[in-house]
Amino acid sequence: MSGHDANGRDLDGRGWRLLALPPLGADLIHQVFDPLGAEVVVPAERSRDALHAALTGAELVVGDFTGELTLDAAAVAAAPRLAFVQMPSVGVDSLDLDALTAAGVAVANTAGANARSVAEWALAAALDLSRQLSWADRRMREGGWPQLETAARGADELANRRVGVLGMGAIGAEVMRLFEALGCRVAYWSRRRRDTGVHLELDELLACSDVLVVCLPRTPETVGLLDARRLALLPKGAFLINVARGGIAPDDAVLAALDGGGLAGAALDVFEDEPLPADHPLRRHEGVLLSPHAAGATRQSQLNIITAVVDNVRAVIEGRPVANVVNGLDPLIRHR
Repeated sequence: MSGHDANGRDLDGRGWRLLALPPLGADLIHQVFDPLGAEVVVPAERSRDALHAALTGAELVVGDFTGELTLDAAAVAAAPRLAFVQMPSVGVDSLDLDALTAAGVAVANTAGANARSVAEWALAAALDLSRQLSWADRRMREGGWPQLETAARGADELANRRVGVLGMGAIGAEVMRLFEALGCRVAYWSRRRRDTGVHLELDELLACSDVLVVCLPRTPETVGLLDARRLALLPKGAFLINVARGGIAPDDAVLAALDGGGLAGAALDVFEDEPLPADHPLRRHEGVLLSPHAAGATRQSQLNIITAVVDNVRAVIEGRPVANVVNGLDPLIRHR
Protein backbone atom coordinates (compact mmCIF):
# COMPACT_ATOMS: atom_id res chain seq x y z
CA MET A 1 0.00 0.00 0.00
CA SER A 2 1.32 3.42 -0.88
CA GLY A 3 1.55 6.14 1.72
CA HIS A 4 -0.25 9.49 1.74
CA ASP A 5 0.91 13.06 1.88
CA ALA A 6 -0.63 15.87 3.94
CA ASN A 7 -3.23 16.49 1.22
CA GLY A 8 -4.48 12.93 1.22
CA ARG A 9 -2.80 11.98 -2.04
CA ASP A 10 -0.80 8.83 -2.64
CA LEU A 11 2.90 9.50 -2.57
CA ASP A 12 2.81 9.11 -6.35
CA GLY A 13 0.47 12.13 -6.44
CA ARG A 14 -2.87 10.43 -7.08
CA GLY A 15 -5.87 11.92 -5.29
CA TRP A 16 -9.49 10.79 -4.91
CA ARG A 17 -12.53 11.63 -7.04
CA LEU A 18 -15.72 11.82 -4.99
CA LEU A 19 -19.22 11.73 -6.51
CA ALA A 20 -21.92 13.16 -4.23
CA LEU A 21 -25.49 12.01 -4.91
CA PRO A 22 -27.63 13.54 -2.12
CA PRO A 23 -30.29 15.97 -3.44
CA LEU A 24 -28.56 19.01 -1.99
CA GLY A 25 -27.34 22.14 -3.69
CA ALA A 26 -23.94 21.89 -5.34
CA ASP A 27 -22.68 24.83 -3.26
CA LEU A 28 -23.54 23.01 -0.02
CA ILE A 29 -21.96 19.78 -1.22
CA HIS A 30 -18.74 21.55 -2.12
CA GLN A 31 -18.80 23.41 1.19
CA VAL A 32 -18.94 20.10 3.07
CA PHE A 33 -16.52 17.98 1.04
CA ASP A 34 -14.04 20.32 -0.68
CA PRO A 35 -12.03 20.93 2.52
CA LEU A 36 -11.25 17.20 2.68
CA GLY A 37 -9.02 17.43 -0.38
CA ALA A 38 -10.84 15.18 -2.84
CA GLU A 39 -12.04 16.24 -6.28
CA VAL A 40 -15.79 16.64 -5.70
CA VAL A 41 -18.37 16.25 -8.49
CA VAL A 42 -22.16 15.99 -8.70
CA PRO A 43 -24.22 14.51 -11.54
CA ALA A 44 -25.15 16.93 -14.33
CA GLU A 45 -28.80 16.16 -13.55
CA ARG A 46 -30.72 13.73 -11.38
CA SER A 47 -31.24 11.03 -13.98
CA ARG A 48 -30.02 7.49 -14.60
CA ASP A 49 -27.99 8.53 -17.65
CA ALA A 50 -26.29 11.38 -15.81
CA LEU A 51 -25.57 9.09 -12.86
CA HIS A 52 -23.92 6.48 -15.07
CA ALA A 53 -21.88 9.14 -16.85
CA ALA A 54 -20.64 10.55 -13.55
CA LEU A 55 -19.80 7.09 -12.22
CA THR A 56 -17.29 6.47 -15.00
CA GLY A 57 -14.52 8.24 -13.11
CA ALA A 58 -15.87 8.04 -9.57
CA GLU A 59 -13.77 6.39 -6.87
CA LEU A 60 -15.78 7.39 -3.81
CA VAL A 61 -19.55 7.82 -3.78
CA VAL A 62 -21.71 9.45 -1.14
CA GLY A 63 -25.09 7.88 -1.83
CA ASP A 64 -28.56 9.34 -2.25
CA PHE A 65 -30.56 8.97 0.97
CA THR A 66 -33.83 9.39 -0.98
CA GLY A 67 -33.17 6.28 -3.06
CA GLU A 68 -33.87 8.15 -6.30
CA LEU A 69 -30.36 7.62 -7.67
CA THR A 70 -29.88 3.91 -7.03
CA LEU A 71 -26.63 2.04 -7.32
CA ASP A 72 -27.95 -1.11 -8.96
CA ALA A 73 -25.90 -3.71 -10.84
CA ALA A 74 -25.87 -1.60 -14.02
CA ALA A 75 -24.61 1.43 -12.08
CA VAL A 76 -21.87 -0.66 -10.47
CA ALA A 77 -20.80 -1.91 -13.90
CA ALA A 78 -20.54 1.72 -15.05
CA ALA A 79 -18.06 2.52 -12.25
CA PRO A 80 -14.81 0.63 -12.93
CA ARG A 81 -12.77 2.77 -10.51
CA LEU A 82 -15.26 2.73 -7.64
CA ALA A 83 -13.66 1.71 -4.33
CA PHE A 84 -16.04 2.89 -1.60
CA VAL A 85 -19.70 3.87 -1.12
CA GLN A 86 -20.79 5.83 1.93
CA MET A 87 -24.53 6.01 2.57
CA PRO A 88 -25.70 9.06 4.53
CA SER A 89 -28.31 6.86 6.22
CA VAL A 90 -28.69 3.62 8.11
CA GLY A 91 -30.57 1.90 5.28
CA VAL A 92 -28.67 0.58 2.28
CA ASP A 93 -31.62 -0.91 0.39
CA SER A 94 -31.10 1.46 -2.55
CA LEU A 95 -27.81 -0.33 -3.27
CA ASP A 96 -27.15 -3.67 -4.91
CA LEU A 97 -24.92 -4.98 -2.15
CA ASP A 98 -24.21 -8.22 -3.96
CA ALA A 99 -22.96 -6.40 -7.06
CA LEU A 100 -20.88 -3.97 -5.01
CA THR A 101 -19.37 -6.75 -2.93
CA ALA A 102 -18.56 -8.82 -6.01
CA ALA A 103 -16.82 -5.75 -7.45
CA GLY A 104 -14.75 -5.35 -4.27
CA VAL A 105 -16.46 -2.10 -3.25
CA ALA A 106 -16.82 -1.56 0.49
CA VAL A 107 -20.11 -0.01 1.63
CA ALA A 108 -20.62 1.86 4.89
CA ASN A 109 -23.70 3.34 6.54
CA THR A 110 -24.22 5.71 9.46
CA ALA A 111 -25.41 3.15 11.99
CA GLY A 112 -26.62 4.71 15.22
CA ALA A 113 -26.57 8.30 13.98
CA ASN A 114 -30.34 8.70 14.10
CA ALA A 115 -31.19 6.06 16.71
CA ARG A 116 -32.41 8.50 19.35
CA SER A 117 -34.44 10.53 16.84
CA VAL A 118 -36.20 7.49 15.38
CA ALA A 119 -36.84 5.95 18.79
CA GLU A 120 -38.37 9.19 20.08
CA TRP A 121 -40.64 9.30 17.03
CA ALA A 122 -41.78 5.74 17.75
CA LEU A 123 -42.56 6.67 21.34
CA ALA A 124 -44.39 9.85 20.28
CA ALA A 125 -46.40 7.85 17.74
CA ALA A 126 -47.37 5.28 20.36
CA LEU A 127 -48.54 8.06 22.68
CA ASP A 128 -50.49 9.67 19.84
CA LEU A 129 -52.27 6.44 18.97
CA SER A 130 -52.91 5.52 22.59
CA ARG A 131 -54.51 8.88 23.40
CA GLN A 132 -56.14 9.57 20.00
CA LEU A 133 -54.32 12.90 19.79
CA SER A 134 -54.32 13.36 16.03
CA TRP A 135 -57.89 12.10 15.68
CA ALA A 136 -59.13 14.56 18.31
CA ASP A 137 -57.12 17.38 16.73
CA ARG A 138 -58.80 16.77 13.35
CA ARG A 139 -62.27 16.81 14.90
CA MET A 140 -61.48 20.04 16.79
CA ARG A 141 -60.28 21.73 13.59
CA GLU A 142 -63.55 20.74 11.95
CA GLY A 143 -65.44 22.61 14.67
CA GLY A 144 -66.30 19.68 16.92
CA TRP A 145 -65.84 19.02 20.62
CA PRO A 146 -65.18 15.26 20.74
CA GLN A 147 -64.64 14.94 24.49
CA LEU A 148 -66.67 11.78 25.01
CA GLU A 149 -65.87 10.31 21.58
CA THR A 150 -62.13 10.55 22.22
CA ALA A 151 -62.41 8.44 25.34
CA ALA A 152 -64.84 6.06 23.65
CA ARG A 153 -62.32 5.34 20.89
CA GLY A 154 -60.19 3.57 23.49
CA ALA A 155 -57.82 6.20 24.87
CA ASP A 156 -55.42 4.40 27.21
CA GLU A 157 -52.29 5.03 29.18
CA LEU A 158 -49.20 3.61 27.54
CA ALA A 159 -47.57 2.49 30.80
CA ASN A 160 -47.89 -1.25 31.48
CA ARG A 161 -48.68 -2.00 27.82
CA ARG A 162 -46.79 -4.90 26.27
CA VAL A 163 -44.41 -3.60 23.62
CA GLY A 164 -42.72 -5.81 21.04
CA VAL A 165 -39.63 -4.58 19.20
CA LEU A 166 -38.66 -6.18 15.89
CA GLY A 167 -34.95 -5.66 15.33
CA MET A 168 -32.41 -4.96 18.04
CA GLY A 169 -29.88 -2.73 16.33
CA ALA A 170 -29.09 0.75 17.60
CA ILE A 171 -32.65 1.96 16.97
CA GLY A 172 -34.33 -1.08 18.50
CA ALA A 173 -32.16 -0.86 21.61
CA GLU A 174 -33.07 2.81 22.08
CA VAL A 175 -36.77 2.02 21.48
CA MET A 176 -36.58 -0.60 24.23
CA ARG A 177 -34.90 1.82 26.63
CA LEU A 178 -37.44 4.61 26.10
CA PHE A 179 -40.52 2.41 26.39
CA GLU A 180 -39.17 0.66 29.47
CA ALA A 181 -38.55 4.07 31.06
CA LEU A 182 -42.24 4.82 30.58
CA GLY A 183 -43.21 1.65 32.42
CA CYS A 184 -43.96 -0.61 29.45
CA ARG A 185 -43.16 -4.33 29.43
CA VAL A 186 -40.83 -4.76 26.48
CA ALA A 187 -39.66 -7.88 24.64
CA TYR A 188 -37.94 -8.23 21.28
CA TRP A 189 -37.20 -10.48 18.34
CA SER A 190 -34.04 -10.15 16.30
CA ARG A 191 -32.20 -12.40 13.87
CA ARG A 192 -29.30 -12.25 16.32
CA ARG A 193 -30.00 -12.69 20.01
CA ARG A 194 -28.65 -9.97 22.29
CA ASP A 195 -27.27 -10.15 25.82
CA THR A 196 -29.95 -7.82 27.16
CA GLY A 197 -33.73 -7.76 27.30
CA VAL A 198 -36.37 -10.45 26.88
CA HIS A 199 -36.03 -12.33 23.59
CA LEU A 200 -39.05 -14.18 22.15
CA GLU A 201 -39.55 -16.09 18.94
CA LEU A 202 -41.24 -14.00 16.27
CA ASP A 203 -44.76 -15.43 16.36
CA GLU A 204 -44.69 -15.58 20.17
CA LEU A 205 -43.68 -11.92 20.33
CA LEU A 206 -46.47 -10.88 17.97
CA ALA A 207 -49.08 -12.74 20.00
CA CYS A 208 -48.28 -10.73 23.14
CA SER A 209 -47.54 -7.25 21.76
CA ASP A 210 -50.10 -4.52 22.39
CA VAL A 211 -47.70 -2.19 20.53
CA LEU A 212 -45.38 -3.54 17.84
CA VAL A 213 -42.44 -1.36 16.78
CA VAL A 214 -40.72 -2.42 13.55
CA CYS A 215 -37.00 -1.50 13.40
CA LEU A 216 -35.69 -4.16 11.01
CA PRO A 217 -33.56 -3.45 7.95
CA ARG A 218 -35.18 -4.23 4.60
CA THR A 219 -33.57 -7.37 3.19
CA PRO A 220 -34.86 -10.19 0.97
CA GLU A 221 -35.60 -12.09 4.20
CA THR A 222 -37.62 -9.30 5.83
CA VAL A 223 -39.70 -8.13 2.85
CA GLY A 224 -43.25 -9.29 3.52
CA LEU A 225 -42.29 -10.60 6.97
CA LEU A 226 -45.39 -9.07 8.57
CA ASP A 227 -47.93 -10.46 6.13
CA ALA A 228 -51.66 -10.90 6.79
CA ARG A 229 -51.11 -14.12 8.74
CA ARG A 230 -48.55 -12.62 11.07
CA LEU A 231 -50.45 -9.36 11.60
CA ALA A 232 -53.44 -11.48 12.62
CA LEU A 233 -51.34 -12.90 15.48
CA LEU A 234 -51.30 -9.51 17.20
CA PRO A 235 -53.82 -9.05 20.02
CA LYS A 236 -57.05 -7.45 18.86
CA GLY A 237 -56.73 -3.69 19.22
CA ALA A 238 -52.93 -3.61 18.91
CA PHE A 239 -50.96 -0.74 17.38
CA LEU A 240 -48.36 -1.12 14.64
CA ILE A 241 -45.49 1.38 14.42
CA ASN A 242 -43.16 1.08 11.43
CA VAL A 243 -39.93 3.09 11.48
CA ALA A 244 -38.02 0.56 9.36
CA ARG A 245 -38.68 0.33 5.62
CA GLY A 246 -41.75 -0.08 3.47
CA GLY A 247 -42.65 -3.60 2.41
CA ILE A 248 -41.70 -5.35 5.67
CA ALA A 249 -45.35 -4.90 6.62
CA PRO A 250 -47.01 -4.64 3.17
CA ASP A 251 -49.35 -1.66 2.89
CA ASP A 252 -52.28 -3.80 1.73
CA ALA A 253 -51.86 -6.16 4.67
CA VAL A 254 -51.82 -3.24 7.10
CA LEU A 255 -54.96 -1.77 5.54
CA ALA A 256 -56.74 -5.11 5.72
CA ALA A 257 -55.81 -5.52 9.40
CA LEU A 258 -57.11 -2.03 10.16
CA ASP A 259 -60.34 -2.48 8.23
CA GLY A 260 -60.88 -5.92 9.74
CA GLY A 261 -60.58 -4.56 13.27
CA GLY A 262 -57.48 -6.49 14.23
CA LEU A 263 -55.33 -3.38 14.38
CA ALA A 264 -56.68 -0.39 16.30
CA GLY A 265 -54.18 1.92 14.64
CA ALA A 266 -50.92 2.22 12.77
CA ALA A 267 -48.18 4.85 12.73
CA LEU A 268 -46.28 4.65 9.46
CA ASP A 269 -43.13 6.57 8.61
CA VAL A 270 -42.30 4.35 5.62
CA PHE A 271 -44.21 2.91 2.67
CA GLU A 272 -43.75 0.50 -0.22
CA ASP A 273 -43.86 3.41 -2.69
CA GLU A 274 -42.31 6.70 -1.65
CA PRO A 275 -43.56 9.34 -1.93
CA LEU A 276 -46.88 7.76 -0.94
CA PRO A 277 -49.27 8.22 -3.92
CA ALA A 278 -51.73 11.06 -3.39
CA ASP A 279 -54.73 8.76 -3.87
CA HIS A 280 -53.46 5.94 -1.65
CA PRO A 281 -56.16 4.70 0.78
CA LEU A 282 -53.76 5.00 3.70
CA ARG A 283 -54.05 8.78 3.35
CA ARG A 284 -57.79 8.60 4.04
CA HIS A 285 -57.79 6.08 6.87
CA GLU A 286 -58.73 7.55 10.27
CA GLY A 287 -56.73 4.91 12.10
CA VAL A 288 -53.39 5.80 10.53
CA LEU A 289 -50.81 8.34 11.64
CA LEU A 290 -48.79 9.28 8.57
CA SER A 291 -45.24 10.62 8.36
CA PRO A 292 -43.13 11.32 5.22
CA HIS A 293 -40.15 9.10 6.12
CA ALA A 294 -39.03 11.77 8.57
CA ALA A 295 -38.71 9.89 11.87
CA GLY A 296 -34.96 10.43 11.87
CA ALA A 297 -35.04 14.00 10.57
CA THR A 298 -33.99 16.00 13.61
CA ARG A 299 -31.25 18.59 13.69
CA GLN A 300 -29.25 16.40 16.05
CA SER A 301 -29.45 13.30 13.86
CA GLN A 302 -28.63 15.24 10.71
CA LEU A 303 -25.51 16.61 12.37
CA ASN A 304 -24.60 13.09 13.49
CA ILE A 305 -25.04 11.76 9.95
CA ILE A 306 -23.01 14.54 8.33
CA THR A 307 -20.25 14.04 10.89
CA ALA A 308 -20.16 10.27 10.29
CA VAL A 309 -20.04 10.71 6.50
CA VAL A 310 -17.31 13.35 6.61
CA ASP A 311 -15.26 11.32 9.10
CA ASN A 312 -15.34 8.27 6.83
CA VAL A 313 -14.48 10.22 3.68
CA ARG A 314 -11.62 11.87 5.55
CA ALA A 315 -10.44 8.44 6.71
CA VAL A 316 -10.28 7.21 3.12
CA ILE A 317 -8.35 10.26 1.97
CA GLU A 318 -5.91 10.00 4.88
CA GLY A 319 -5.38 6.26 4.40
CA ARG A 320 -7.15 5.12 7.58
CA PRO A 321 -9.86 2.42 7.96
CA VAL A 322 -13.47 3.56 7.68
CA ALA A 323 -16.23 2.72 10.17
CA ASN A 324 -19.51 0.84 9.77
CA VAL A 325 -18.71 -1.29 6.72
CA VAL A 326 -21.83 -3.41 6.13
CA ASN A 327 -20.72 -5.85 3.43
CA GLY A 328 -17.77 -7.50 5.12
CA LEU A 329 -14.97 -6.01 3.01
CA ASP A 330 -11.69 -4.47 4.14
CA PRO A 331 -12.34 -1.09 5.80
CA LEU A 332 -9.00 0.21 4.55
CA ILE A 333 -9.93 1.66 1.16
CA ARG A 334 -7.42 1.62 -1.68
CA HIS A 335 -7.38 3.04 -5.20
CA ARG A 336 -8.38 0.61 -7.92
